[in-house]
Amino acid sequence: MAQDRYVYPAIFDYADNGISIEFPDLPGCLPCGDITTEALKNVREAMALHLYEMEQDGDPIPEPTPINKLRVAENQVVVPVDVWMPPFRDEMEQRAVKKTLTIPKWLDDLAQERHVNSHISSRAR
Repeated sequence: MAQDRYVYPAIFDYADNGISIEFPDLPGCLPCGDITTEALKNVREAMALHLYEMEQDGDPIPEPTPINKLRVAENQVVVPVDVWMPPFRDEMEQRAVKKTLTIPKWLDDLAQERHVNSHISSRAR
């Protein structure tokens, strides 16, 4: 069920070439960063997008693993990451979507005859 706030543990893996991040509860959500501040920014955006897509697809949202149940290596740190979804959802719903397509001439003629394109353009303004 969709919530307004999600908090999940992320595992930051520090290496010489940067920081890779994984969420034990969100497979496929794998942000990264060169430095900690960049990784913290990227991890929130990636988690919000991942959860938004799960909500849109109707996928079940898993319960977060308690932090004390996670075991990490020496170069890893567990970081609780929280996101407030309402502004992110609003941003995703308001984003522009560019569509380029090819349609048969008969369909274009019919759309022009019925003013479909001009109707959509005037509603978008």
